Amino acid sequence: MPEEKNFAEMSADEVTAEARIIWQKYLSLTQELLKFINKQDIETFLELVPQRDRLIDLDKQLPSREYRELSEFKEIAEQIKPLDREIMYKARAWLNKSRRQNSAVRSYDLTNSMLGTQGVSFNRTY
Repeated sequence: MPEEKNFAEMSADEVTAEARIIWQKYLSLTQELLKFINKQDIETFLELVPQRDRLIDLDKQLPSREYRELSEFKEIAEQIKPLDREIMYKARAWLNKSRRQNSAVRSYDLTNSMLGTQGVSFNRTY
């Protein structure tokens, strides 16, 4: 992560240099997020999300947005967009799957409580 700086006192070149660092790290974290969601390593995925959010906050603190008109930043944005779409799609799929599994477990628990089988031991001796 870039260290905290007094962004208000930065020159245009310093803003562009800082933005370049932030955007490259954002791209790298986006690639890592995709890697971990593909592996279904949701724990690591969820640990990385706040780091990427912090980069967004740092970018918003920059005193100027003029660097965004430079071709290198447009190219980075074009690399990030499809990765973000894929991450969103896979995250939604994972969330839906998780909800269905939780629903099935709740349904099973409800069925057992309705049948009065909660706490019933299936350890029979034959």
